[in-house]
Amino acid sequence: MKRVAAVADQFYYGTSTRLRQQVEQYIDKGARKEDAIGIIVPHAGLIYSGAVAGAVYSSIKFPETFLLLGPNHTGIGPKVSLMDDGEWEIPTGTFKIDRKLASRIALNTDKITRDSQAHIFEHSLEVQLPFIAYFSTEVKIVPITILSASLEDCMDIAEGIAKAVKSLDYPVIVAASSDMSHYLPDKVTRMKDEKAISKILGMDPKGLYETVLKERISMCGYLPATVMLFVSKLLGASSARLIKYMTSGDVSGDYESVVGYAGIVLT
Repeated sequence: MKRVAAVADQFYYGTSTRLRQQVEQYIDKGARKEDAIGIIVPHAGLIYSGAVAGAVYSSIKFPETFLLLGPNHTGIGPKVSLMDDGEWEIPTGTFKIDRKLASRIALNTDKITRDSQAHIFEHSLEVQLPFIAYFSTEVKIVPITILSASLEDCMDIAEGIAKAVKSLDYPVIVAASSDMSHYLPDKVTRMKDEKAISKILGMDPKGLYETVLKERISMCGYLPATVMLFVSKLLGASSARLIKYMTSGDVSGDYESVVGYAGIVLT
């Protein structure tokens, strides 16, 4: 199955030339590149969150495969959906799914369902691909969306993913797609987001999960981020660095109702 672009001309430009130009303005060509284990990147329209996403992708050495974890905004499909075969197409390239990694993940945990329907209209993973394509269309992807999960589910999923990644002889980066607080005044957004970001930088997945719920932080990808943190720790990550943080107000000038964006790299 070829999964065609669902949000081209909405979240990003829909032609190859214009999209590449759009992405390029957010790329830091002088950034020092690190061997990352996990990353957190936003997924809003590129005009708003592109600077954060571009900063993250500019600062990492590319793997053979990106394991993409994102929230399920549409409500379609099972709780956790893994698309384990096929290709994803955007205007600037086509990405093959890493069938070997996908298959091993599915075999290692019963919390994940092989499913493509949840991915057809979901934007959270698609919006990562223009940045990945800027640097390489040879890399493969494994797309997973999470609709709901308990903390125990997150741990189980992470253990299955980590076991699968460890069985491979090539590098994988686990990318969690998430925006931060939604539609609050800028000062409130920054205050709430700092609480979540501090847990991520502290390599504390349980703390992130509990803080988001306790503080009612509208971080749409906190479940993917929690799983990513668990996986990264199992794979040996020992530190996390905030690459860039901003809000939509920094672009629009409207600070009364903003969305927060954080870019973080785990090594």
